[in-house]
Amino acid sequence: MRHLNGEVSHLLTKYLPLFHSFDREKEVLDLACGNGRNGLFLLENNFNVTFVDKNEKALAQISSAVKRNRNQLHRRLQVDLEGAENSLFEPERFGAVLVFNYLHRPLFPSIRSSILKGGLIFYETFTAAQRKFGRPKNPSFLLRENELLETFEDWEIIDYFEGVKYDPQRSIASLVARKP
Repeated sequence: MRHLNGEVSHLLTKYLPLFHSFDREKEVLDLACGNGRNGLFLLENNFNVTFVDKNEKALAQISSAVKRNRNQLHRRLQVDLEGAENSLFEPERFGAVLVFNYLHRPLFPSIRSSILKGGLIFYETFTAAQRKFGRPKNPSFLLRENELLETFEDWEIIDYFEGVKYDPQRSIASLVARKP
């Protein structure tokens, strides 16, 4: 499914019904959201979305898209996620957290604790095998084998994939899980 700001993740379109399992008033956090393609999709489906990124231009692009749709169920926060601790990750604050094409391992515990019981994590990013195909190549930005699965092993795993995807060719791990 295309969105004005890019292609929406197939994980979100496939598992949109899971979002109906929690109150629409609960926030969905789109972490390191970039141009907001995934969060905007949920916003258009009447979910309350908080967009977080350090790139002010990307957040302005989201603001323009939101104004076109006249949707008020959102917040935009410019945050350096790799900087100092912030109050973004209050315990059991979010109904769901979305993380696509971003990895900062020190955030794993905060992400886990910030999701409500019964809430969802949608996580997809590059694995170490990505080096064969191009960027990123820095090991700090690449998941180790089964790392994502192990990070959420005590959650209900709804969907997990680790391997090569095509068009464009890339090596990723993706996870959809529910907090017990």
